[in-house]
Amino acid sequence: MSLSAAVLSRRSLLHAVTAAVCGSIWRPQAVLAASKATDSEWDLSPESWKQRLTPAAYNVLRQEGTERPFTSPLNDEKRKGTYHCAGCDLALFSSEAKFDSGTGWPSFWKPIDRAIATKVDFKLIIPRTEYHCRRCGGHQGHVFNDGPRPTGKRYCNNGVALRFQPA
Repeated sequence: MSLSAAVLSRRSLLHAVTAAVCGSIWRPQAVLAASKATDSEWDLSPESWKQRLTPAAYNVLRQEGTERPFTSPLNDEKRKGTYHCAGCDLALFSSEAKFDSGTGWPSFWKPIDRAIATKVDFKLIIPRTEYHCRRCGGHQGHVFNDGPRPTGKRYCNNGVALRFQPA
């Protein structure tokens, strides 16, 4: 075996192991299991989620997709109220924690206590912190360290993953 074939084989093995680990551990179901949710109502099959959600919401919540920036009407929502998970209706954010980040997605500086679960995401090579609804495991967005005080956090949320409940 040539040196380049050996390097290619090791690299292929590394890619296969990484894909297997990321594909089995870093999914919404793993987040759901890690949150110790006891309500089996939210352990739905992909077919059940597809019936329950719009195609855009399914792509974001269940397949960890991202909606295009500046497409969500919730980005411009200014009323007082609560932002709920579009998958299971769990309250995730208060309008008091919402701010205009200029990124094109609804952004918040703090979630409601015990509403979300996080994991490390390597989809863009560099690690990012991804967050999900603690109850149903639905992907919401990513959290960054460039938000306003008092937390300094920016929870950058896909609007299609939320439902706004006015106060």
